[in-house]
Amino acid sequence: MRREEYISDDVVVKRANAAVRIELEKKKALDVPIVVYDRETQTIYHENNDGTRVEIGKRMRKERYSERIAPKA
Repeated sequence: MRREEYISDDVVVKRANAAVRIELEKKKALDVPIVVYDRETQTIYHENNDGTRVEIGKRMRKERYSERIAPKA
């Protein structure tokens, strides 16, 4: 492929956002709970169509992966 045939980063982001939006709408139509991560409380929920949330877990680690695997000095 030539450089002129590539799509821009903006188009890739728009397509990814559209794919996520379509998948969420599909799950709502099928009455399937979606998984939501709350950044403030660092908790993972199943969210139902009626708006109720069921907690399914908490974040296990707080540091980044690169900080966990770095050699200890």
